[in-house]
Order: sequence, then structure tokens, then C-alpha cells
Amino acid sequence: MTLIALTGGIACGKSTVAEWFRQEGATVIDADAISHALTQREGEALPLIRKAFGNEVFHPDGELNRANLAKKAFGDEGMLAKLNGILHPLVLRRMEEEIEKFRTAGLSAVVLDVPLLYEAGLENRVNWVICVSAPEELQIKRLTARDGLTQKQAKARIRSQWPLQEKERRADDVIRTDQPPEEVRAQALRIYAARANHPKPAGSAPGRRYPFDDSIAACPTK
Repeated sequence: MTLIALTGGIACGKSTVAEWFRQEGATVIDADAISHALTQREGEALPLIRKAFGNEVFHPDGELNRANLAKKAFGDEGMLAKLNGILHPLVLRRMEEEIEKFRTAGLSAVVLDVPLLYEAGLENRVNWVICVSAPEELQIKRLTARDGLTQKQAKARIRSQWPLQEKERRADDVIRTDQPPEEVRAQALRIYAARANHPKPAGSAPGRRYPFDDSIAACPTK
């Protein structure tokens, strides 16, 4: 089974690209959706978050206070690392369960929608990486309009992730979303079709490994 990672920066349009892939019949595993489920009421991550961050990141009714948690985590590398250390292993385990389910069902390709692919060190666990990118000024504009953040808060969210230039450099394909939507969509679907229908990469690429599919020997880099 071919695994295609869809990653990129915050507010770059990755969710839109993932939806275009779904419309083409792609099976998409959404890491953000898994993370959200883990942090809903009675979610598996909540006791660990309470222990690490205290009661102040919870509402009186036990719901996670996402705004307070964000204030603590973003802008403080130590706090963000602590939160990621809680969530990443849980998200990865759920993703592995989903991948195995789809492999058993006989799917030939699955898209992993993983915003923090590189931050979590998962790039070597897939066959192909597609990076969705946009200029920082556009990211800030989208974040302030979409999430009601100040420019300072938006920049802190952007800085909490790897630089987009580095993600682009490491990816097999880059989709930039500061172009007309119809052009971006056409490019995205061409890339998806090429990667999903491409035979499993073969050959050797030192240092790359594929725990999700032992039959894959290696994957060419960009």
C-alpha cells in the first residue's frame, strides 16, 4: 500500500487540498481530527494534559479549555514540546490502527493528512510527501480572519512549526496556494494521481525506513 503524506504550514490550505483528494475518491487519515478526538470530553489525552498543565487549562465542567492551553503552549518551546510529547505518540498509534485497517481492506493508496509530519519525525514512514505552502503574509491574513488571532499570535503559531522553506525542500512535491483556486486544484489532483498510481518506489535511499510497510525498500527523494 502506498502512503502519501500531505503536510505544510498552518493556514496554507492543506485542509482544502485534502478535501479535493477526498472528492477524487482518496482515503484520508486526518491527524488533526484524531488529535481533536483525543482531547474531547473523556478523551484519552485529557488526564495526561491535566497532569502536565494543571487545572487551569480545563473548564469547570471538565472540557479542555483550548484557548488557555494554546496560550500556554504557543510561544513557549518547552511547553509546546511537552504537549507534543503527549499527543504525538497517541495520534501515531491511532494512525497506525487506521492504516492497518485500510491495508487489510486491500486499499492501494492512503493519504495521511499530517500538519506536523517533520516535527513528529514521520517523513521516513511514508512513500511520498506533498507539501502545501503559502507566503507568510497570506498565512497571517488567513489566521487573523479565520481564528481571530492578532498578528503577534498568528506569527507565534507559524513560528511554532518548522520553516516552510525546509518542508518544501524535503518534500517530493510542493503545492502553493497563493494562485487562483482552479489552478491550484488542477495541480493538486495531477500530483495526487501521479503519486497514488505510481508503483511502490524501489531502490535504495540511505537512512529512510518504512515501518508501516515492510515491503517497501526505499523511496527516492526530491
